[in-house]
Amino acid sequence: MNTTNHPEQQPVETKAGKSRTKTLVVGATGLLGFEVCRCLAGLEEPVRALVRPTSDPSKVSELKSLGAELAEGDLKQRSTIERACRGVKAVISTASATLSRQEGDSIQSVDLDGQICLIDAAKAAGVEHFVFISFRDNPNLRYPLTEVKRAVERHLMASGLTYTILQASYFMEVWLSPALGFDVANGAVKIYGDGDNKLSWVSYRDVAQFTVAALRDGRARNKVIEVGGPQALSPLEVVRVFEAAGAGELAVEHVPEPALRSEMASATDPLQISFAGLMLQYADGDDIDMADTSKTFDIPLTSVRDYVVRALTG
Repeated sequence: MNTTNHPEQQPVETKAGKSRTKTLVVGATGLLGFEVCRCLAGLEEPVRALVRPTSDPSKVSELKSLGAELAEGDLKQRSTIERACRGVKAVISTASATLSRQEGDSIQSVDLDGQICLIDAAKAAGVEHFVFISFRDNPNLRYPLTEVKRAVERHLMASGLTYTILQASYFMEVWLSPALGFDVANGAVKIYGDGDNKLSWVSYRDVAQFTVAALRDGRARNKVIEVGGPQALSPLEVVRVFEAAGAGELAVEHVPEPALRSEMASATDPLQISFAGLMLQYADGDDIDMADTSKTFDIPLTSVRDYVVRALTG
């Protein structure tokens, strides 16, 4: 199992000595956060979902339909975070300013300051377990988003909270979608770099399963766990999987690594620098052996072919 071990911690009890049951999900209206809420609700685990006044009303309505208790708050507003943490046994944070950005959101305000505020509030509220969704580290590539993720991980590990850090690889539903230039429906796909290095494409649904398992399985306590898919494939191999599954011949456009490095060097906004960094990290590859981890937590992993068939059949 791909994990980093740290000393075991004992759960914190409430002042009344009674077991808490509710889990706070931060980032609940996002792709991964909503799926985590859905999984918890399916297990009849009480959920408190953090939503903002500006959250998508349809997502808020869906959370209500799952039976989630709604807590209005914002990672940038400490008092609301402190209130949301009261009386919960666990906190799961999937929040990031990268895909869902609103006024005032930035890597600094959300991914660093907001996450640290959340950890501190959870500690003060006597939360038993904190699960932080991070992403994979490549020590050869440093950019704002990866720097703040590592800083938050260090803060969480030093906090005294029982924790689990999930370092996820590239979500196939995001990186193999038109949003990032992988537009199979129109027969044209964009690949970052030469496309030969293998990536452990992972489904966000599987990451949600690992997130929930982390709360229920003591082997996940005080661990950093790498999460990828069942088989690492290069982007060009993914193209061939799509073609073999009936997508037809796809026109491939490569974005050369020198162009990405130039974009990273010339960008002034930390988010744009980070997007270029993520694409360079993609070009460099990310191969994870998930056999032991999948077996340990008894979570079957979605293959790229599974995703391709689903994407092509709707």
